[in-house]
Amino acid sequence: MPAQVLVFDGDCAFCSTSARWLQRWAPSSRAQVVAWQHADLGALGLTVEECSTAVQWVGPDHAAGPEAVAAYLRTARPPWPVVGRILATRVATALAWPAYRWIAAHRHQLPGGTPQCALPPATPQGSAGGGVR
Repeated sequence: MPAQVLVFDGDCAFCSTSARWLQRWAPSSRAQVVAWQHADLGALGLTVEECSTAVQWVGPDHAAGPEAVAAYLRTARPPWPVVGRILATRVATALAWPAYRWIAAHRHQLPGGTPQCALPPATPQGSAGGGVR
């Protein structure tokens, strides 16, 4: 597996559609896009909980959510590295996280989403289960 990997939720149709869009329109010769269900999470230093919560970037630095997308874009063909650098700025990241969390919470209702895309409801600390908090 390449040293740089964007890891997404392959059980979610919306996430899979988004990953295919990235691979088609922002291809990278330096990074791979992989569903976490088909990845060796231990070798990547990731957990199921991390991957269930947000898209993950494994490279020289670890990132999640929109920061992971920004890291991937910086490895893609032009003009995407410029977009990735802009998305990685503090202002863009501060704006992108709330949008990312909203999309993650509603991905089953978005185009390409299915009921299987819905995240499990968040549970209080100490309870069984998981989900985006």
